[in-house]
Amino acid sequence: MSQLVYQLGEMLSSLRKNVAMVASVVLVTFISLTFVGAAALMQLQVNQMTEDFYDRLEISVFLCTDSSAEAACPTGAITQTQRADVEEMLTTGAASQYVSSFRHETQEQALENFQAAREDSVRAANVSAEDMPESFRLLLVDPQDFGIVNELFAGVPGVENVADQQEVLDQIFGILNGLTVVALIIAAVMIVCTVLLVSTTLRLSAFSRRRETSIMRMVGASKSMIRTPFIFEGIIAALVGSLLACAATWVIAEFLMGQWLSEQVAGIVFITAAESWIVMPALVLVAMILAGLSSWVTVRKYLRV
Repeated sequence: MSQLVYQLGEMLSSLRKNVAMVASVVLVTFISLTFVGAAALMQLQVNQMTEDFYDRLEISVFLCTDSSAEAACPTGAITQTQRADVEEMLTTGAASQYVSSFRHETQEQALENFQAAREDSVRAANVSAEDMPESFRLLLVDPQDFGIVNELFAGVPGVENVADQQEVLDQIFGILNGLTVVALIIAAVMIVCTVLLVSTTLRLSAFSRRRETSIMRMVGASKSMIRTPFIFEGIIAALVGSLLACAATWVIAEFLMGQWLSEQVAGIVFITAAESWIVMPALVLVAMILAGLSSWVTVRKYLRV
C-alpha cells in the first residue's frame, strides 16, 4: 500500500512539473478522440437512416399515359381494364406476396405533389397534369425483392416502367459513409500524434528526473517501482483527454444532432444523447490502451534501470 501511495505521489509531482506538456497531451487526445466519436456517431446515424428509409422505400409502377414514349407503351394510354389487371396483380395476383401495401396516385395527385415539392420552381408552374405519370406506389415486405417485382411487371400492358429510390439512397449513404471515413482518417492521424506526444512527454519527464531515478536505483528500488509513475502519468493525461472527448461527443449527439438538426431537417429521425453513451466507453478504453502501451514502450526504451 505504501508503495502505491509513493508511486501516486511521484506521478502527481511529475504532472505538476510538466504542466505544459501534459496539457498538450490532454488537448491532442481530446481533439483526436472527438473526431473518433463524431465518426462513430455519424455511422450510427447512417445505420439508423438506412434502416428507416428502407422500411419506407416506395416502388413506383408508372402507368402509360398519352405522353408516354411509344416504345414503352405501344398500345397508348392505359385502359380501365389494364389498370384493373395491374391492381389485381397487387391485391391477389403474383405480386401480392411481395407487397405489404400500395396506393394509387392519379396524374392530378402527382402534379400536386410535384408542385408542393418545388414551390419556387418556374418549371413546376408550367407543368400540367397531362405531363405527370399515373402510378401505383408500393411498399414491399422486403425492399430487396425489388428485382422480382420489376420482372413481374415488365411487359405488362399499360405499365410504362418500374422504379425505386434505392439507387438515390445508395448514393446519399455512400457520401455519408465517405465523410465517416474522412473523419476516421483525421482521427487516426491525430491519434498517432497523441502517441508520439505521450512518448515525448515521458522522455522529457524521465530526463528531468534522471537524478531521482539514479538515487532510487542505488537504494535498491525495483524496476516496476521506478517505471510505474511514468506509465501512470501518460495514462492519466490521456484519460482526462478522453473524458473531455466523451463530453464533446455527448454535446454533438444531444444538441447538434438531437435538437438542431432535428428542427432543421424534417422527415429524418436523428440519434440522441442516448447513442453517445454507446461510444463513450470505447473512447476511454482506446485512450487508456494507447497511452498505456506507448508509455510502457517509452520507459523501457529510454528509462534505463
